[in-house]
Amino acid sequence: MYTLDDAERLEVAEVHDLYRTYVNKSQVSLMTSFGFGRELVDHAEGAYLTLRDGRRVLDVTGGVGVLNHGHNHPRILAVRERFARERRMEVHKTYFSPYLAALGHNLAEVLPGDLSMAFLPNSGAEAVEGAVKLAYKYHAGKRGTVLRADCAFHGKLLGSGGLTGQNGFSFPTIPGIDTFAYGDLDSVRAAVGRHPKDVYAILIEPFSASTIQACSEQFLRGLRELCTRQGIVLIFDEIYTGWGKTGSMFHFMRYPGLVPDVVTTSKSFGGGKSSVSAYVAREPVFRKAYDNLGDSLLNSTSTTYYGFGEECATALEAINIAVEDDYPARARALEAVLEPGLNRLAKEYPDAIGRVAGAGALWGVFLDGGPRILDLVAKLAPGGMARDPRFKAKLVTCAVISALYEDHDIFAYYTLNGRNPLILGPSLVTEPGEAERVVDALGTVLERGLGRLVTRFIKQKVSSQW
Repeated sequence: MYTLDDAERLEVAEVHDLYRTYVNKSQVSLMTSFGFGRELVDHAEGAYLTLRDGRRVLDVTGGVGVLNHGHNHPRILAVRERFARERRMEVHKTYFSPYLAALGHNLAEVLPGDLSMAFLPNSGAEAVEGAVKLAYKYHAGKRGTVLRADCAFHGKLLGSGGLTGQNGFSFPTIPGIDTFAYGDLDSVRAAVGRHPKDVYAILIEPFSASTIQACSEQFLRGLRELCTRQGIVLIFDEIYTGWGKTGSMFHFMRYPGLVPDVVTTSKSFGGGKSSVSAYVAREPVFRKAYDNLGDSLLNSTSTTYYGFGEECATALEAINIAVEDDYPARARALEAVLEPGLNRLAKEYPDAIGRVAGAGALWGVFLDGGPRILDLVAKLAPGGMARDPRFKAKLVTCAVISALYEDHDIFAYYTLNGRNPLILGPSLVTEPGEAERVVDALGTVLERGLGRLVTRFIKQKVSSQW
């Protein structure tokens, strides 16, 4: 058996072998194609990774939404160390938790209106499923349809996977799912009309982090009015965009007076250290569904890790940091650098950048490369790799990501959904000067030409399996 010391002494080749044997060998083939899968991280702090060879890498992935607080925030570490040192109790359903009670209060304080009743599972997908179950229970099972957007991403569990609108879902899921066009109120009305008096919930991401597009204020307010009129539970998925990421504490909160019936959160809610999520419901909705002696335990204590002590303590501190350090303002400061800088690059390199979109500290650069580059990719790609209809654009984007990493010590990523933009989503402890460095580095990479970048990437990184 390996000990912790043994694990920390493993070399990268040994880690790859163990992954191939016990995790997924295809994952090794995929991740080593980017360059960063060929090295191990020694430690991480703030916005930086330090590799075992001492190389310092600026991480602008933001942990794919998890690391608004950066890596190993000192206040987050201190809370978790204190919890362990004082031997606090993790979980016991027959004792009330002061951490859970305080966390529920803090969520209600941050959110607008009467969004005040919280449920705390482990992951974002569980929060989504819990919110949808709440909506179904609110209607006592008398309605059978839930609506989601065509570009939605809500998770990969059986229920949340079916509620995800992208890339297909080849597993069984919950019944009664129908689809509308993202941001199109007429499409929502048409979907509701197909199921008269049968829609129990509408699920929407006010800002779609996987496709980098946002609903308009007009659409969201129209959706609120429609749901109120039809008695439909309106659920906002803010799992990625919560806690300041797009420049307001939650994206929908930039629109005063707009309140959904339920909002979901996860990712940076746990301060980068805790696996915790929440859905928070308006009091009348929650009480009608679960506030009775027969159902009060159905919602909460039936989940093993609900209210886990250290996780709640960590989330408590994470919220306080986001409020005290004004994370929305930090995101807006990064936007003030990223938005003009990326738009300038789009004008300078129109053959490489199709468009730029984003808000706060979450931006997408859509690299298409034009027909000439894509034809080159088709010729260079090993057999079987071009079956994916988005393969060419993905490969161009991967070539740019690889160059940023190898030549400039900048770690970025691209989304697996939509049009696969390159994502710059720095943590909110990143300084504006570091964002300027990223924009400058991206300009230097693009100046080399996508043809050269793609050729180098294919020759150096891409195996026969994509």
